[in-house]
This record gives sequence, C-alpha cells and structure tokens, in this order.
Amino acid sequence: MPLNVVLVEPEIPQNTGNVARTCAATGCRLHLVHPLGFTITDAKLKRAGLDYWYHVEIVQHPSFAAFWETVDPTRVWLASTKAVRNHTTACYREGDYLIFGKETAGLPEELLERYLDRSLRIPMLPNRRSLNLSSAAAVVVYEALRQLGFPGLQDWGPRRDGSRFP
Repeated sequence: MPLNVVLVEPEIPQNTGNVARTCAATGCRLHLVHPLGFTITDAKLKRAGLDYWYHVEIVQHPSFAAFWETVDPTRVWLASTKAVRNHTTACYREGDYLIFGKETAGLPEELLERYLDRSLRIPMLPNRRSLNLSSAAAVVVYEALRQLGFPGLQDWGPRRDGSRFP
C-alpha cells in the first residue's frame, strides 16, 4: 500500500464511497474511524463505491484515540482548511497516513495546533466554501503519489511526443 487514507468520523456515505473509489484506483489503504454517520452497509455508500469495494483494503478503528495509538506521528499528514502549510510542500513517504476530518467539523483544532508542521491545506480562493471531502482527499492523495513517482500505477495517456504508453 503506497499510502493510508484516514477518514475520521465521516458523515456522508457518498463521500466515503468516493474516497474508497480513489483508494481502489490507487492501491491506498482506507481507514475509517468511528463513529460513522452511516452504517457500513448503507446503499448510498455502496453505490458511490460502485463495484470497487473488493479492491479496497478497509481498516476500521473504534475511535480516534484507538487509531492514534497505532501510528507514528511523524508519518501523518493532517488535512484542514485551518492549516497554513500548502499540501504540495510536504515530503510524502510511502506508508504515510493522510488524515481527513468529518465534513461538518474537520479535525480537532488542538490536534492541528499540536502538529502544526504536519497540518496541510489545499490552496483555495478566500471566503469560499472548501472542497468536498472526497475531492480534497483525491487532491492530496494524487499529490503524494506524484511525489512518490506513482508507485505501481500505470499512465495510459499520450506521451508528449504523441506516442502512447503500453
């Protein structure tokens, strides 16, 4: 698994399903931190993930405290609109944890303050609504994978010289 994507108390099943689809497409492991705002068998969750669920390794954690006990804080990146550091300035490593808070509240401010150097934001216009959780997760995941050289992923698009990848 190149990366670990962590959703802390996600509330909207469609967002979680879309993040699961991103994980399926990239080989990332998905961590779901309870309580969830839906049941894991929710039809909207399954529909958003389409037929990708069997490609996703999902790890569930009973609480954020239980999850935090399992990780090295030097391997986590906290995504938040309240952070000051741009997500492209982080030096991602394989196995890092990309952590996203719930849709209505984000991550706890005391956590962001304690790990200010590990807190990242996606640049946006001022005084606008933030990106949807699943969109933000995709932006950060693909930046981290870009820095890692897209391990295990294949690009099927055209090359600059007009030829195509195999």
